[in-house]
Amino acid sequence: MQSTLTSPPPTLIGRLAGLWAVIGVTLFLLRPIAMLTPIAWAAVHMPLHLFQWVLTLVWIAFMAFSEGYKGFQKKFAPRFAARLNWLIHNPGFIEVLLAPFFCMGYFKATRKRMITTWSITTAIALLVVGVKQLPDPWRGLLDTGVIVGLGWGLACVIYESLRVLGGAPPKTDPEMPEHI
Repeated sequence: MQSTLTSPPPTLIGRLAGLWAVIGVTLFLLRPIAMLTPIAWAAVHMPLHLFQWVLTLVWIAFMAFSEGYKGFQKKFAPRFAARLNWLIHNPGFIEVLLAPFFCMGYFKATRKRMITTWSITTAIALLVVGVKQLPDPWRGLLDTGVIVGLGWGLACVIYESLRVLGGAPPKTDPEMPEHI
C-alpha cells in the first residue's frame, strides 16, 4: 500500500479528480436508489400476507449485512477511498477523466481486482434483468433490500472518501498493479 508520506503532495488536478470520483460514484449509487424507491414503496403499500412481510424483513436484514456491511463498508468503500487517495496524489490524464471508474477498480488495478470488479458488475446486471421479470409485489419487496444495501454503501463511500480527502491515511491497499 502506498502511503501519503511517500507520495507526492496532492495537486489541484488531483483534488478535482477526487471530487469528480466521489460525485460520480455518488450518482452511480443514487440512480438505482431513486429508480427503485417508487417500486418498493408501491409494493409495501399493497395488501401483503404475513409471510411476505416476514420475508421482506429478513431480506432487508440480509441485504443490510451482506451488501451494506460486508460488501460496501468492509470492502468497496475502503478500497475506493484508497484508490481515491492514490488518485489525488498521482493524477494521470485517463485516471482523472475516468476517476469514478478508476476508483471503483475497473482499470489500472491488479488482475484479481479487475476480474472481481468486472465479474460483480456482470452478475449485478444479470440479477437486475432477472428481478425485473418478477411480478408485483415480489419485485418491489426485493427492491427494499437493495435500497437499504445501496444506501448503506453510499453512506460508507462518502464517509471513507471524506476521511481520505481530509488527509487521513487509507485503511486498505488500493490494489494497484506492480508496474505503477
